Amino acid sequence: MTSAGRRGEAGGVDGSRVEVEYCTQCRWLLRAAWLAQELLTTFEQELGEVALMPGTGGVFVVRVDGIVVWDRREQGFPEPTAVKQAVRDVVAPDRDLGHSDRTPAPPT
Repeated sequence: MTSAGRRGEAGGVDGSRVEVEYCTQCRWLLRAAWLAQELLTTFEQELGEVALMPGTGGVFVVRVDGIVVWDRREQGFPEPTAVKQAVRDVVAPDRDLGHSDRTPAPPT
């Protein structure tokens, strides 16, 4: 656990740290902030911090405790559901995300 998490009542740190690194040249701050809000809403108990990290060169990377869970260069722009599943797999692997975990029914 890093020292960057949320402080608990006893002064200890709890919760994972998520970093959303986004390209300032591409003006992706709003996309990064929206994704941060989605993650904070979904993982209220599991996350201690979500940090927005400005970058350049088309970067859009999501990390959980230093582990890359999404990289735009390899996976394209993420749908929020896909990022939530990737974050969940690190911070709460047994957690059911409800409708975000359900696969759509095949067309009839």
